[in-house]
Parts: sequence; structure tokens; C-alpha cells
Amino acid sequence: MSSDEHRTVGERGQVTLPKDIRERLGIEGGDKVIVEEDDGRVVIEKPVTREEFAEGYRASAERAREVANEMADISREADDYLGDAPDW
Repeated sequence: MSSDEHRTVGERGQVTLPKDIRERLGIEGGDKVIVEEDDGRVVIEKPVTREEFAEGYRASAERAREVANEMADISREADDYLGDAPDW
């Protein structure tokens, strides 16, 4: 966002978000946003939907499966190269 995105606060505290920002973030009229104060700054965020939250978990679980498969392959390669570990 450029530093010249000045907006006027209306009498009831309303501010219009710039169209390009709304479009980039997928914010449409009637959507809810989160408004917070952070170290003297007003921060407006689009909340994470349940679908986005669930997709994040699915992606994380898939990546965990990929890592587990990679580790299993590496472990098999190490066993093939080094042989079985001794039974101490």
C-alpha cells in the first residue's frame, strides 16, 4: 500500500477501504473484518474462514505424510547401506 492512501473518518467512525485492497483480499460489501490496535496502529484483517482453516490443516497433514515417507525411504537406504543395528 502506498503511503498516500489517506482516508477520511466519517462522523460515525467509518472508513472506506480502497478498492484495490478489497479486491486483493477478497473483501466484499457485508463481509466481516477484524479491527485491532497494534502498537498505536489500526490493523484491519480479513478473518480466516473455517474452510481456509481446514485447508491449512489438510496441507499440514499432507506435508507431514510426505516427510514421514521421505524419512522411511532414507531409513531403508541406511539399513541397506549399513545393515541392521545390533541388538545390544
